[in-house]
Formats: sequence, structure tokens, C-alpha cells
Amino acid sequence: MLGPVETQSVSPVFVGRAEELGTLYDALARACEGEPQALLIGGEAGVGKTRLVEEFAAAARRRGAVVALGGCVEIGADGLPFAPFSTALRALRRELPGELAAASAGQEEELARLLPELGESRAGRHDEDGMARLFELTARLLERVAAEHTVVLALEDLHWADASTRHLLSYLVRTLRTGRLVVLATYRSDDIHRRHPLRPLLAELDRLRTIRRLELARFNRDEVGRQVAGILAHEPEPDQVDAIFQRSDGNAFFVEELAVADHEGCRTGLTDSLRDLLLVRVEGLPESAQQVARIVAEGGSTVEYRLLAAVARLAEDDLIEALRAAVNASILAPAPGGDGYRFRHSLVREAVSDDLLPGERSRLNRRYAEALETDPSLVPADQRATRLASYWYHAHDAAKALPAVLEASVEARRRHAYSEQLRLLERAMELWDSAPEAVRATLRPVDYTEVYPPCGCDPATTALRHLDLLAEAAVAGRLCGERERALKITKRALRLLEDEDDPLRTAWFWIQRSRLVQRLARGDGWQEIATAQELVRGLPPSEVHAEVLATAAHWSMLREPGPETLTAAERAVEYARMVGADEIESNARLTLGGLMVEAGQIEAGLAHMYEVRDEVVARGLAVVVGRSHVNLPSTLEGIGRSEEAVTVLREGLRLTSTMGLTESEGWVWGNLAESLISLGRWDEAAEAAVSAQRLGQTAGPYGSGANSRAFLALARGEVPEAARHLAEARASYGPHDPMPQHDLPISCLTVAVAAAEGRLADARAELARTLASGFPLGTQRYAWPLLLQAATAEADARALPAARDGREQVPDAILSAVKRLTTHAPVWLAHERWVRAELHRAEGRSTPATWSDVVTAFEPLGRPYDLARVRYRLAESLLTGAGEDERERATELLRLAHTVARHLGARPLEDAATALARRARLPLMPAMEPGPAPADPADALGLTTRERDVLRLVAAGQTNRRIAEELFISPKTASVHVSNILGKLGVSGRGEAAAVAHRLGLFPAEMVMPGPTG
Repeated sequence: MLGPVETQSVSPVFVGRAEELGTLYDALARACEGEPQALLIGGEAGVGKTRLVEEFAAAARRRGAVVALGGCVEIGADGLPFAPFSTALRALRRELPGELAAASAGQEEELARLLPELGESRAGRHDEDGMARLFELTARLLERVAAEHTVVLALEDLHWADASTRHLLSYLVRTLRTGRLVVLATYRSDDIHRRHPLRPLLAELDRLRTIRRLELARFNRDEVGRQVAGILAHEPEPDQVDAIFQRSDGNAFFVEELAVADHEGCRTGLTDSLRDLLLVRVEGLPESAQQVARIVAEGGSTVEYRLLAAVARLAEDDLIEALRAAVNASILAPAPGGDGYRFRHSLVREAVSDDLLPGERSRLNRRYAEALETDPSLVPADQRATRLASYWYHAHDAAKALPAVLEASVEARRRHAYSEQLRLLERAMELWDSAPEAVRATLRPVDYTEVYPPCGCDPATTALRHLDLLAEAAVAGRLCGERERALKITKRALRLLEDEDDPLRTAWFWIQRSRLVQRLARGDGWQEIATAQELVRGLPPSEVHAEVLATAAHWSMLREPGPETLTAAERAVEYARMVGADEIESNARLTLGGLMVEAGQIEAGLAHMYEVRDEVVARGLAVVVGRSHVNLPSTLEGIGRSEEAVTVLREGLRLTSTMGLTESEGWVWGNLAESLISLGRWDEAAEAAVSAQRLGQTAGPYGSGANSRAFLALARGEVPEAARHLAEARASYGPHDPMPQHDLPISCLTVAVAAAEGRLADARAELARTLASGFPLGTQRYAWPLLLQAATAEADARALPAARDGREQVPDAILSAVKRLTTHAPVWLAHERWVRAELHRAEGRSTPATWSDVVTAFEPLGRPYDLARVRYRLAESLLTGAGEDERERATELLRLAHTVARHLGARPLEDAATALARRARLPLMPAMEPGPAPADPADALGLTTRERDVLRLVAAGQTNRRIAEELFISPKTASVHVSNILGKLGVSGRGEAAAVAHRLGLFPAEMVMPGPTG
């Protein structure tokens, strides 16, 4: 093997680029301070992008940074999936083996898709979160490695990047928030034509404020003179500089070529074409060196020495001499790492490749393919399948190319490179008719396909069908975001199936269409699901049948739950269990558990859901892990068990973050915001809602976060802010796929905002529209707050003359809806009493007895804001013609309501309590008895020393589990202490207890430091 060979064509002096280097050094300095940096360097071919990166990399190394360089690899017209990231991660592994091992610990199976050296990647069903999960884990890996070391990740030749590489780069620059990391990418700007696949990414990145873009200009005449002087090692003549500058137009690479040609006395032999100049240099080599150059040109960006030797078929000494001649002439250069050769500049490779004759090109590709088939170890294992497929395809041998392309598609799927998988499958379909029937007959579905479930046929004798490729391509298109292409593929497949009696495969394609229609916002997908249901009706159990039933049950649970949905979920579980479809079974059991809870079988349904959660966590089924930590706590919140929901959600955050389940993490944050609102932990809820919107990649998490922020703004009196967040939520969900869990909270907030703005007619119109649609079974958790908001609006507007028109119909409509809603959970029974009490208030017949029942219903629920509101209403009712006893009771109720409102920042409620107390001449602060005050207010409350310790942690927002850990007691003992404290303070919940502690100044501020909860 040859070592690096010095040449005279590259100037040893780095010329110009002071401004660009300054920008790069500034980025490096910022990264060293823990602020990740992203830069794009563009410029025409030969302008000096690589030289700039090399100069910066050398400077970064001198400053202690670790530089990981990866180049996009071109093989013919194909790019290797994730090639630059795989190369860069290998470099990091060599430089920081311990740090990379620690950063990837626990996720080696997933990260092995990018870096096979980490282990075997996990097999299993592929899902739409798979690629995002890999991207998130890659971002976390880089952040962890860059936590202690400054890392420069340089990706070259982005114009050759495969789609998966482009998607990963986009994800990184959008999501990296911490770490001493510089992400740098170069691309050829002159190659980016209007339809170039890199163009959309560049436009997307231009919109980000976090990325800097450098465009390298050509050298001016002075810079060209300095470059030529460096190449020639002496000062050139002015005329010579003028000529080279004029011919090269300041392009650094052409300056080098022209300077060398001029120095070698070739000036008079130059043609007017710079491309011909490059070929003249090659044609000046010995014939064997020219032959090697042609071989390397067709082999890809880099060709390994052993592979080159196998293809060239020269004696080793002759090959070495040919390589030495090409390297000394600065045509070829040893590849980084010393394991192969590449052209010193891609412009020379392209010129040589373009000069190949058509037959010569296919012959060289065949020789590459034959050599690689004979000895697969000639290239890295993670490149073998893709390169072999490309070589055989460009050799125009369909019989060899079809199985090779299919093998490459399997490798792309394994690496979550679904865009490349789709391209390869489309290439396989292009080759299908050209390949001999005898070859097609040897192909087996079990070897190349996995998305369509086994059909029960003998895998040893069942031949691969064109429909199998369509199935794989449809799923690959959906998973990589090419949903329009995927939809067209399903249409094609269904047309082909019209002439076949294959109901299971037809049903499977209809389920794929349903998912695509929903993701493309073309409808709700039910028509497609219903068609699939009809096709499988009456057929024996199968995986397709189970998937159809599970999909139908899940769809109905979200949109039209009812007895039929419960039955479908039960059958889906049964069928999936019979055929061993574990993931389908787990999903169906989650759906079944949720439906059982909605039907009133609360404990049995929750037991189902907890069981599934524990099983999928133990088995590492990532997708179902995410869903279980979304659906289970949502169901718990739906029956008022908010504390329990928060416990599950906190664990869900840990798991989804660790497993890279970004979309599920967004859902978890959204559900956490909702439960924290119920528990009166509003500041935490606001932070959770922001996280849901930041992480949510689909409408659900983003809209949920917007809803929570709208509720908080409204409760705090910030009506314009509430209206803004409401508009965000409405826009996020869109009109194409209505769901009660989206639409009813939107309606509730719409009524609330309209009422707050004095638009009672609009509030009534929204209520009427919603009531006309009805409340599907199982939607009481969304329906009760809406009815309560409408009833409250009517009661608040009772004295307004403008509210009289239409008033008679509204309470009756609300009451009619109340009678149809279920109240099988204490929280909804309490809401029913509250709605009825508000309707009584709207009619002017509110009584203390009515409101006392409502307060009693809410006291054990741990919902401080709701309890404060109904206590305020009870106080208001007591003060109507009240005696002294009623006034005393009203005073205490108002104090409690006021304290909670002030603690939460609920200004409208706080102001209302203050105003009512002022009108009734009631003191909101208890009168102080004459005489010396106790040294410690806690003594007056009768708190023991241990109870004071517990209360301090309650005031800091800690859970019973965290209190137990802090005080070295059991959680059960902590719970007993908390109950005793609530009794002594005369409050019903932890939020109120914290408010009392703060109001009385029981603990100095520095002693009450909020910590992590859950």
C-alpha cells in the first residue's frame, strides 16, 4: 500500500477565506461554551470547500476539539444510506471509545443501524416512529459525547447525500440544544438545480435562525497570484498570473490545474475547455495508470485497494506503479484512513467517468459486481449490499440486479433508511419484467419482505410476487414521509387485486390506504377501514384479520365508541393471541382496557392497561411502550385519578426520552399538563404544555398543549392570550378528521372565551352546534366541562338584559344533555351536581344546600381550583339573607377560595372573592387575638416536628414517594402524615396546604426549593 504522497499541485499556503475562517472560529468558540453550532458551506465545484474544512479542522484539533469527518458516498448515481454519519461516528469511536460507549449504553441495538460495530440491530415490526426514534437517539448520543469534549462533526459533499442522511441532518440542526458541538456540512451550489433533492433541505435550513450559511466566492486576482506562488514555490510573472486568473475565473481547483500545466510546459497544447484540460492531465499518464483511473472513476467516491486490485486484474507491482503515477500526478489520492483511493477532486472523476464509452461503463460495473460477489469482504459490511446492487444495476444485468436490489432494500429497511428502501423497491419493480422467470421463481417473500403477514403458504415453495413488492413499497413510502407515492402504490395494488380472489391481501392494502388518507388529511380513514372489515368478515383468524379488527376498534374508540367497538376490541385481542401477533395483541388490549373503563368497568379495564404497560416495558416494544404511557394516564385522568396519572406520566417521560420516542414524549407532556392543571400545579402544567408543543410533531400533542395553555390563560384572566392559544389548537387539529377528544375541549374553550369577552350569543351558538352533534359514548370527560362552562356562562349573565333572548331554551338543552351523560366516576358525579347548581343559579334559585352538596362532592377529589370555585359559590349563597353562623362559615370558605386563587394566580376568582368579602364586610385575613403571638406559627396549628418537615416538602411540591425518600420513612407513613396535616390545617388538598404554609410564612423561602416530582 502507498502512504500519503506529497504533490506540487496543492498550494502549501492557505489563501484568503479570512472572513469565512473567522465565522468558523467564532462557531467553535461558542460551541466550547456549550452552545451547539450548525453551519452550511456552499460553493461551486473546485472553489475550495474541502480545503477550508481541512484548515478549520486542523485549527480545531490544535484547540483540543475532536474532529469527526464523514463524506457522502456516491456509487454511480446512488448514495449510501447514512454514509457520512456512519463514517463520522466511526471516527468518534476511534477518538473517544469510552465516551461513545457510555453515551450509547442501553441503545446499542437501535444505534447499530448507523454504526454496526455497536452490535446487532433489533428486528421487529417497523413503524412511523422508527426513523424519528433513531434520529432522536443519534442526537442524544452526540449531545452526550459533546458534553465533556468539543466535537466538530463535518459532513462533506451533501449534494450526493441520500434522503435519509438529509433527513437526519435536518433533525439534528433543528433539535440540538446542548453540548459542545459544531455540525458542519458542505455542498456544491452549482449542482443544486431546481429539482435537486437537496434544494428543499437548503430552503428549510435557511428559515432556521440557528444555522449559518457560508457561500464561498471565487478568488480575486491577488488571491490567485498568492495561490500560484504557493504552488510554484516562487513568485510568478504578472502575465502568467493574469492568464491563469482569466482562464480559471478564480476557481481554486482550476488555478491549480492551470498552474501545473503551465509549469510543465503544456500551455500551447491547452484547449478552450477546462474539462479537456483535466482529461489532458489524465491522458498524460502511462496507459496502465489511465486504466486504473477509469476503473476508480466508475467504482464510486472511494475504491478500496483490494477491490481495485480485483477489478484491475493487474500484477500487484504493475498496479502499484500505475497508482504511484496517478498519485504523483495529483489525479488520485489515498483515501482518508489509507484503505483505498479516490480522485483528488471529484471534477476529475466526473470528467473521466463522462469520457467512458457505454459498453466500457457497463463492463466495469460487471467486473466490480463479480469481484464483490466472489469476495464480499472487499468492502465494509454495511456497504456491501447497496454497492453490489448498484454495480449489477449499472451493468444492465436484470437477472443479477433484481435479487441484489432486493437484498439492498432489506438492508435499507433494517437501517430505517426508508427513502432508500422505497427507491430500491421501485428499481426492483422496474427490473421485474426484465428479469427471467426462472430467476423470479427462486425469490422468496421470507427473504425480502416483511410488512405483509405470512399467508400460511410454505415459505420454501411460495415465490415472491409483484404484489409483495408493492406492499413493501407502500409501507416504506408511508414511513419515510412519501405518502403521495405510497397512496399511488396502494391504488395500483388494489387495481391488480380486482382480478384476484385474495380478500386478506386486499383488506391489508385498504388498511394502508386508511392510514395514508388520515396522515394526508384527506379524510378520517373510516371508509377504507369499513371496506377492510367487510373483506375479512367470516374469514378464519389471521394476522391481517386481527389487524383490521384492532384498527377498527382503535379508530372507533377515538371517534364513535360504543358496544360494537368493545366487541371488536375483544375479537382483535382474541384473534391476535391465536395467531401469535404480539404487538397487535398489545395494542388491542390497550384499546380494550380504555373502552372497558369508559363502559364503567373501571378496575378491570385499568388492570388490562397496567398489565400491557408492564409487559411491553419488559420486552422493549418501543411503540407500545409509548402508547401505553399515553393512553393509561389519559384514562386515569378521565376518571379523576390525577395523582396516579402523574406518576405514570413521569415514568413515561423517562422511558420515551430514553428510547427516543419523541412523538410519544410530546403526547406524554400534553397529558401531564392536563393532570397537573387538575392538581393545581399550574406553573408545572404551563411548562409541560410548552414541552408538548415543542416536541409534538403531529396535531395531537401540539393541540393538547395549546388547549392547556388556553385554559390557564383564561383562568388567570388573560383572555386575549387564551384566544390566541385556542386559535393555535383549532388550526392544529384541522377539520378533516374530527374527534371528540379534540373537538369537545375546543368547544369548551370557545364557549369560555366568548363568555369572557361578553359574546354570549356566540357562546350559545357554539353550545347549540355541539349539542346538535351529540356526545358519543365514553366522552363524558370532555362533555361535563363543556356543559359546566355553558351553564356558568348563563348564570353569570342572568342579570344582563341582552341575555334574555333565547335564555329559556339553553338551560333546558343543557339539562337534557346532563340526563344522558354517565357519572360512574366520582369526579363526574361531582360535575353533574355542579352543572345542576349552576343551572339553579341561572334561574335565580340557588340555595346553600345545593352548593353544599357540590362542595362535599369535590372535597375528596384533590382538585383545588374546582373546590375553590364551588366554595366561592357556596359562600355567595350563604350570604344571601345570612345569619351570624352563615357569615362565619362564608368567611372561612372565602378565605380558603381566596388563598387557593392567589396561590394559583387565578385572578378572576381571587378578585371575585375579594369583592364579595368587601361587599359583605367580611375579613379575608383572620383577626389576631390580643396577647403575645407564638414564636412559631406551626405551634399554633398543633403540628409535630415530623409534620412540619413533611409540610415543608409538600409546600415544595414533592410527592409522597419523594417525601419518604427525603425523610427516610415509608411512602405509607408519609401519606398518613399528609392526611394529618390536611386535617390540622382544615384544607382538602396539597395545593391548599402549600398555600396556607406560604401565607403564614411557616418556612423561609430558601427552605422551600421546588424539586423534581413524581
